[in-house]
Amino acid sequence: MDLKAQINLEKLPQHIAVIMDGNGRWAKQHGKIRIFGHRNGVKAVRETTEAAAELGVKYLTLYAFSTENWARPASEVNALMTLLVGTIRKELKTLMDNNIRLKAIGDISKLPSKCFKELNEAIEITKNNQRMTLVLALNYSARWEILEAAKTLAAKAKDGEVDPEKIDVDVFESALSTKDYPDPELLIRTSGETRISNFLLWQIAYAELYFTPLLWPDFRKEHLYKAIIDFQNRERRFGKTSEQLT
Repeated sequence: MDLKAQINLEKLPQHIAVIMDGNGRWAKQHGKIRIFGHRNGVKAVRETTEAAAELGVKYLTLYAFSTENWARPASEVNALMTLLVGTIRKELKTLMDNNIRLKAIGDISKLPSKCFKELNEAIEITKNNQRMTLVLALNYSARWEILEAAKTLAAKAKDGEVDPEKIDVDVFESALSTKDYPDPELLIRTSGETRISNFLLWQIAYAELYFTPLLWPDFRKEHLYKAIIDFQNRERRFGKTSEQLT
């Protein structure tokens, strides 16, 4: 039986998040500069996105560029931004053909103007697509997001729009950039690293974590299937006991 056939479509994670790690190491293994790995990582993005949509996953969030990534060499950052513009433009047809809506989280206003323009145009063009939502985390960090939410609620409390005593989980989540999306149920990280790297810290409180040694440019549909099968074989208790679940 092939991997795809082993997936229970009735128990799919509604939202999958991915930390796409290992592009630089992949390039080094091939004797190339780091941007070579990023370019080859685009195929993994395409295959993962198409596979998720084909299965019926409703939300896919990809960690594309963190706020900390600005500290990388300027040549790499500039090349990444150029690659981002070209990829968005090139993959727009794929998004439309697959009925996929593009969205973004993060402080995208700080992106170079050309990137910001291309991103917003693609978001506008795909806004009515309904099969799946692809969320790009760009210039994103979870600490930034949580701090921004805290500032927003503090300002509202100061202006009398919010009662501080009534700020609960729902109110706080309404101030997050992910307020329109359900929390990820499955978080995948490639490259063998076993850390979260400041990604969706609030939202993954009860996500299942899946780490693979595979470098991101080598990630393909069957690897997504493996992660989903692993997810479906886990017992998700949310603080309860196994006995309570049965």
